Amino acid sequence: MAIACGIVGLPNVGKSTLFNALTSNEAEAANYPFCTIEPNQGIVPVPDPRLSALAGAYETDREVPTTVEFVDIAGLVKGASKGEGLGNQFLGNIRACDAVAHVVRCFDEENVVHVHGKVDPLHDIDIIETELILKDVESVDKMMLNVQKKARSNDKDAKEELATLEQLQKHLDGGAPARTFARDDKAASVISAMQLLTDKPVMYIANTDEAGVREGNDMLSAVRKRAEAEGAVMVPICAKIEAEIALLDEEDRTLFLQDLGMAEPGLHRVIREAYRLLGLITYFTAGKKETRAWTVRAGSTAPQAAGVIHSDFEKGFIRAEVMKYADWDRLKSEQAVRDAGLYRIEGKEYIVQDGDIMYFRFNV
Repeated sequence: MAIACGIVGLPNVGKSTLFNALTSNEAEAANYPFCTIEPNQGIVPVPDPRLSALAGAYETDREVPTTVEFVDIAGLVKGASKGEGLGNQFLGNIRACDAVAHVVRCFDEENVVHVHGKVDPLHDIDIIETELILKDVESVDKMMLNVQKKARSNDKDAKEELATLEQLQKHLDGGAPARTFARDDKAASVISAMQLLTDKPVMYIANTDEAGVREGNDMLSAVRKRAEAEGAVMVPICAKIEAEIALLDEEDRTLFLQDLGMAEPGLHRVIREAYRLLGLITYFTAGKKETRAWTVRAGSTAPQAAGVIHSDFEKGFIRAEVMKYADWDRLKSEQAVRDAGLYRIEGKEYIVQDGDIMYFRFNV
């Protein structure tokens, strides 16, 4: 699926280090601004213990996880909306993504340069968001000029669209991102077509040091408070440690995590939160030959889910046989789920739920 989460932030906050740890790619990571120019892209498996549990129970020959795409976008600077620091190019890269992972520096280190000379995560967030809002204002202004011409000819739809744009313009001018703008279905359609930068869902990745991972700090607390106020997600990590963890074998990784008091790498939560942020859910197919996690958008119907496997499955869909992972996990076998009357037959209108274990019947 062509769905991606863009990693953004000021220069030199740890974006490329994070990207390298996520993807095991070798994107350049250096102690100076703009070491990333062209966006780096990587496909990352989504950690999901449900998949391993199913694969073990079915004694499967092949286990295939679902994935999410990350894009490492070069650092933005103040004035990016006016082209500063190659801003137009970088903002265009964000527009091509479906969600934003905003990396914020939450540690002091003399040897790591901060582009503004002082570490202040809330100020850094404001700089990025202001630049994105300014670019969105520009987009709305251009759209309004086009719609105004139609509205003058008494086009009812154009008048409604113009009213929406005027309200949105006022909202953005007040310094609020487009994602917080209240909208009905018609307004949502207008706004969606513009692919506004601040209409994309956001999570904050608070990049801290080892002490911050172990004990927290005031900067992490400030970012967490802001995220809570926005209804956003904040994930604290130490990108440097995560990069080291990514290079270890499984045994050494386990020992390292235990020493840090961590149940799993922090990147696992980053990946899962990005997946959720993109509006994605997972369903499973399980058997001896293969157990696989499949990605669908939340709200997908059973035929649409079948189409992810093969377009013929969607065209020839007859029915889906479904059991909930929670039921399977509790009862410990497919047969037990059947015996409990929890194995269901669903038709074309069924909305797939995260964790469904599915088998499709179809005509070729």
